[in-house]
Amino acid sequence: MFKQVAVLAVTCSALMVGCGSDAQTEQEETTSNLIEAGFPANDIQVVDGAVLVGRDGLVSLAASREMLQAPEGSHEQYRSVNIAGPGVTKICVTPTVWFEGYPLMSQGLDLALANYNALGLRITFARGPTTGCTANIIAKHNMLSDGRSIAAFPANGLPGWIVDINIGVNAYPLNVSEQIITHELGHALGLRHSDYYNTSISCGRPYPDPESDPENVGAVHIPGTPTAATPGGSVMNSCPSLSDSGNFTSGDIAALTYLYGW
Repeated sequence: MFKQVAVLAVTCSALMVGCGSDAQTEQEETTSNLIEAGFPANDIQVVDGAVLVGRDGLVSLAASREMLQAPEGSHEQYRSVNIAGPGVTKICVTPTVWFEGYPLMSQGLDLALANYNALGLRITFARGPTTGCTANIIAKHNMLSDGRSIAAFPANGLPGWIVDINIGVNAYPLNVSEQIITHELGHALGLRHSDYYNTSISCGRPYPDPESDPENVGAVHIPGTPTAATPGGSVMNSCPSLSDSGNFTSGDIAALTYLYGW
């Protein structure tokens, strides 16, 4: 499973994705919107009713429509066009009962939330259920044999609504759980893979094939952060390794401060 932790192949019931002809129409429009927004076609997958980019970014129809509203020529360490809006100040991440049944994943969630809260951003995270939430994220688990974890990208000014962590994470050291959940929450805030243009940088081999986008059209560079990825250089690298600390690097901190600082 490691060196890479990939994405979820979801069912209609698992992620509450609609089924039938309406769902197919939504998938086709979402895919079309992503291509128009500049995402390489080989970076887009439709897996069991869900449209994914970068193998662990779940894109809703609403999110794909927002991506078309980016200024022409914009180049988005990288983020998607969508981020959480100014009305989001407290994000409550509520794990399911089954998620809480995996101790290292449950502890990893607490550490991941602490990673974000330590930065002093305008957005704080809390473990739910609790009160005062201006946005909510569900933390659930999946049991796919390929080790996939995913998160939804922001839409309608709200962070992605779900992070779905593979239970295989529970078999590795706590830093791995912390790293992966921190990574997926980064997607929920709009961060893209720091090595989206060549995933072999962190994965050690093309996984999937390097995402061909030399003009950075499908990702917006965040000012003040590195434009080139390095192994271990970001929690947002496509693939983690057992040696990753689970903590933010200086590039990660610069990116999140730029997007969500005061």
